[in-house]
Amino acid sequence: MDRIHYKIVEHDGGWTYKLGDVFAETFASHADAMKAARRAAAEQQIGGETVPISWQDAEGNWHEEVAKGGDRPIADVSEG
Repeated sequence: MDRIHYKIVEHDGGWTYKLGDVFAETFASHADAMKAARRAAAEQQIGGETVPISWQDAEGNWHEEVAKGGDRPIADVSEG
């Protein structure tokens, strides 16, 4: 099973969480950012329906896949 890690970091005059190089919105406090990151991590682990998806890669090519509803990562939150 895949693992993903949300990190709490200072950002744009406040605090946020990020996954890889992608930042969420900016929060006024560290506690608010932590609360939002924990919520995002919990939601990331909820299974759903198996559905077809399409996505675009960095080169602009589109791909078609089937996303299995039960194939969810383990998500956690840490200090950046």
